[in-house]
Amino acid sequence: MSAIARLGLLVAAFVLQTALLNAALPTESEEATAHSSLAGQFLIAAPAMGDSRFEHTVILIVEDDQTGALGIVLNKPMGEQPLASLLDAVGEKTSGVTGSVRVFAGGPVEPQVGFVVHSADYRLPETLAINDRLSLTSSVKILRDIANKSGPVKILVAFGYAGWGPNQLDQEIEAGAWATAEADPTLVFDADRDSLWDDAWNRRTQHL
Repeated sequence: MSAIARLGLLVAAFVLQTALLNAALPTESEEATAHSSLAGQFLIAAPAMGDSRFEHTVILIVEDDQTGALGIVLNKPMGEQPLASLLDAVGEKTSGVTGSVRVFAGGPVEPQVGFVVHSADYRLPETLAINDRLSLTSSVKILRDIANKSGPVKILVAFGYAGWGPNQLDQEIEAGAWATAEADPTLVFDADRDSLWDDAWNRRTQHL
């Protein structure tokens, strides 16, 4: 099945995403004060990454505490999708809706779950602030607002996420599977996806 055909099956689940996202993310009460969170960092696959699912990936870490970590892969584009098709798939009215968005495979976990990584100028009650420049929302309303030109200035639409259990990501970093770098919104939203890994790798702070 092609990536675009697969996408057509995924968009129908967007209406359920807010509840799924809330279930996926750890709560503040679970957060350990001693844990050094990587939220707001790039996770960059090392050249010798042994997992084919993550070769040359750049991942934005959305949440990280003692219960585990969650991130969105930024450089696996699936193709352009008309906004009208996305909205139609979840039963939304599409009269007058124009334009399209580039859609990404955000990771191998819950590939039916849709997310929008976006600039911090937009916020809904369910929006998660990753840092002061980047946020994440999983809601049909953000799609409507994007279509109505009232959404965030910058967006990246992804389906699925990458997830790690307690201490798993720290162990993988210590083993040399990943490097880290401060997340740059310019790279998140505007960089050429073909060069994103190189750009992020050159900024790494975790040297192998």
